[in-house]
Amino acid sequence: MSRRSEGTNEFGRHLLSVADLDRQQATLVLDTAAQIEAALAGREVKKLPTLRGRTVVNLFFEDSTRTRISFELAAKRLSADVINFSAKGSSVSKGESLKDTALTLEAMGADAVVVRHSMSGAPHRLAQWVRGSVINAGDGTHEHPTQALLDAYTMRSRLGRLEGLRVTIVGDVLHSRVARSNVLLLSTLGADVTLVAPPTLLPVGVETWPVEVGFDLDASLPKADVVMMLRVQRERMAASYFPSPREYSRRYGLDATRMAMLADDAIVMHPGPMNRGMEIAAEVADSVRSTIVEQVRNGLSVRMAVLYLLLGGSEVSS
Repeated sequence: MSRRSEGTNEFGRHLLSVADLDRQQATLVLDTAAQIEAALAGREVKKLPTLRGRTVVNLFFEDSTRTRISFELAAKRLSADVINFSAKGSSVSKGESLKDTALTLEAMGADAVVVRHSMSGAPHRLAQWVRGSVINAGDGTHEHPTQALLDAYTMRSRLGRLEGLRVTIVGDVLHSRVARSNVLLLSTLGADVTLVAPPTLLPVGVETWPVEVGFDLDASLPKADVVMMLRVQRERMAASYFPSPREYSRRYGLDATRMAMLADDAIVMHPGPMNRGMEIAAEVADSVRSTIVEQVRNGLSVRMAVLYLLLGGSEVSS
């Protein structure tokens, strides 16, 4: 990647929603992630100097082990300074508002803030109050842009393309910010997306999404190049959305029998964490079709690419 002049960035200032990315920008993230992966492959020390002197703050109001660690490692591998800010045990738990927290981060001179919040729209509010870049690491049931980007990167790496891919997303779409971001991004990149879920776990207005909607998993599987199983988010459910876990698994769980219905080169994905034995059987999660471990690994390269593009780092191969 060529070195860009200081102060220019064709990628934009924030990553709040994948809806803000056109096809060229989304492809730029995926291509940059591939370049970063290649640049690190030949190094004994897995580190690049591209963001030396920059400060990245991880601001997590919701628990998340893999996303927080992935962003932390991504920033450190780009040589940025990292501050991890947890709402638990901080001034936030004593009643400090999001705006006051933002102003504190602003005073510290944060170049980028990676934020996860239980309230949909919180990253957009934060972006109004800080001068640095804001990256949405998951807001309520709204979006999770970098998860969708790493999922697309994984599909492209495994199957060689995104244009025309038939992707079936299965399960708790209602509460899934991953599903929303994937639908938006994959449609932008030319894939055909089908949602399969119980009617109670589909959001109001889903008919306006750029997807097909079905209720029969067995009918969808033979046509799919990619099957993405969503975690059943029981912690977000205040009412009964299906008769029982066993009934849900019977109708919408992916087991070895259903996996055998897939085309020979079709892959199985899951954003994690998994409810093994509910939406996905252990033998499927651990099979050669599964990309679950790859998704975690690819998340590091993709998040490095996002930080690099937002903060206008020096040349990737430097």
